[in-house]
Amino acid sequence: MSHWIIAPIILPALLAPLIAFVMRYDIVLARAASFAGALVLVAIAVGLAVISADGAVHVYDLGNWPAPFGIVLVLDRLSAVLVLLTAVLALIVLSHAAATGWDTRGRHFHALFQFQIMGICGAFLTGDAFNLFVFFEILLIASYGLMIHGGGKVRLQAGLQYVVMNLAGSTLFLIALGTLYAATGTLNLADLAVKVREIPIEEAALIRVAAMLLMVVFAIKAALFPIQFWLPATYANAPAPVAALFAIMTKVGAYAIIRIHSMIFGPEIAATDGLTGTWLFPAAAVTLAIGAFGVLGARRLMPLLAFSVVASMGTMMLAVAAFTPWATTAALYYLIHSTFAAAALFLLADLVVSRRPEGDRLDPAPATVQNGLFAALFFAGAVAMAGMPPLSGFLGKLMILDSLRDPQFMALGWTAVLAGSLLVIVGLARAGSVLFWRSTAVAAHVPAADDAEARP
Repeated sequence: MSHWIIAPIILPALLAPLIAFVMRYDIVLARAASFAGALVLVAIAVGLAVISADGAVHVYDLGNWPAPFGIVLVLDRLSAVLVLLTAVLALIVLSHAAATGWDTRGRHFHALFQFQIMGICGAFLTGDAFNLFVFFEILLIASYGLMIHGGGKVRLQAGLQYVVMNLAGSTLFLIALGTLYAATGTLNLADLAVKVREIPIEEAALIRVAAMLLMVVFAIKAALFPIQFWLPATYANAPAPVAALFAIMTKVGAYAIIRIHSMIFGPEIAATDGLTGTWLFPAAAVTLAIGAFGVLGARRLMPLLAFSVVASMGTMMLAVAAFTPWATTAALYYLIHSTFAAAALFLLADLVVSRRPEGDRLDPAPATVQNGLFAALFFAGAVAMAGMPPLSGFLGKLMILDSLRDPQFMALGWTAVLAGSLLVIVGLARAGSVLFWRSTAVAAHVPAADDAEARP
């Protein structure tokens, strides 16, 4: 049993209070500690990916209490890849926050950032449903603080909506876990996978209720229709580095659906057969449509990017909802691509908005310094986000389309993906033309238009 499995949780858990209490007044020390932690986390994540590369499942018993009585962490190729994705993204976001001074606009940015990383890594590694809830709460509490980092009335309003929505989700999560425990007597994921299969259909009412409640909870986290409305306002008004980090946070909900509903409540389980698949696929298609039309109709850059995240979640969840090995592979490939693409666009948008007199409003304005460089980077990011060749998003969407060739998925799935991609391309192209090609004079650098008050 390798103790390195718990390191991605322990490292930020130790750093966060150290930064909060010892370095709260010294931004240089806080930055140094955060960067050191992020670099070490990347190294640990690479090591865990190597350990899991052979396909073996590694279990870490906390306190040496064996499952199902003790709490366990589970390392496999899926969790290792997602921890590595989180570590690399964290390092990129930290670099941007320090370079632009975002981390100086609140005293506890770095401490909250470490708690957020702890919660995300813990959610990916846990092998226990209740501890999944615990890590969800850790990452959500940290995200509340990061969301309102820097202040501003509009940011506070968006943060309140975000808090209320996730509190409702947390309440449903606890109810679902209580129902599941009452029916099975365990919350260990591996043990649940065995016991749910043993329950006769005529005695599976509680299991079906728990499965449906968990799906609603994870749909909230993943911003799926009809409860996706919290995401655009939250991401559009969050500080840019926070919005970039949030690109991985919605993926935690998708991961939970993949892990729990394919492992415990899959379509081959008699007790829950057809329970989630009947509505998850249409919900994903509608989510994609909402995101695509949001991109097309947005009049500000940050909401446009937020809606593009909604569209990418809908695209990915179409594959997840098929519940086949190839579809899950396609979804995971697209998950990695869309996370980096969305994060890159949010960070680039921050640099562009801070230099435009019009802020993030999609109105013609004088050209900014380094306009050509930003235009090229935005073009690359837009191509990646829309899933066009030659970047990896094109391969990801091809994989998703290939995984949806089953007649029950093909008509709706292909129509949603192809039409949604077209709308996203048009919306991003319109934004790029306004930002970079419909400008004439050169404007001097203006203070960052990142205050939420500038985005009514």
